[in-house]
Amino acid sequence: MKLFYHLGRYFILLGKVFSKPEKTGMYYRKTMDEINSLGINSMWIVVIISVFVGAVITIQTDYNIESPLLPRYLIGVAVRDMLFLEFSCTMVALILAGKVGSSISSELGTMRITEQIDALEIMGINSASYLILPKVIAAVFFFPFLTILSLVVGMVGGFMVAILTDITNPQEFIYGLQYVFYPHYFTYSLKKMVVFAFIITSISAYHGYYAEGSSLEVGKASTRAVVHSSIAILMFNLILTKLILQ
Repeated sequence: MKLFYHLGRYFILLGKVFSKPEKTGMYYRKTMDEINSLGINSMWIVVIISVFVGAVITIQTDYNIESPLLPRYLIGVAVRDMLFLEFSCTMVALILAGKVGSSISSELGTMRITEQIDALEIMGINSASYLILPKVIAAVFFFPFLTILSLVVGMVGGFMVAILTDITNPQEFIYGLQYVFYPHYFTYSLKKMVVFAFIITSISAYHGYYAEGSSLEVGKASTRAVVHSSIAILMFNLILTKLILQ
């Protein structure tokens, strides 16, 4: 029963979030600020993790290709497909759920327990739309660019470790990256990230917006936001994979 209670309150909150804004110009400025806060400030962690993951995939693929009959360009194929199909969308989304989700929940939770949200409501402002909608728009717009960044950096990381460790030569690795490439892999990653961006921001905002009690509850709300966002991402990853790749 508690699940249905939270689901109902979650969808009611979304109804308030997507109601007509009072002043479009104000929302535009807040959305630009959120792009910087949620998106641009997350680029460094995406770059660092992606370059090392690309390198690790290259080394592990080389380790598992024991047969001399298998061409070395398959290392490039494995790096490309693992980045496109899973890591640069799903794994990056899980990382962002930890970084961005906890930040959103903490911010809104602090505003709730310090009665700043109540003050906005008293002034006649739709606090849910004013505080949450710019975050959702910013994430849905910018997170796909983080996916593209992860793809590029991951392949560069794989290429660099392949060359530096003599796993394969540059021509074979690049040929593997280009071998039988399906363009819908790219759109598949971006579509999933758009859904994941909405999940991260909306679920995290829900937990922060309805935080109650002391500052200790803000930390608990942030933890719940990360856990529930991650579970939702994994669940929708399965659903979207079945729907898009079938």
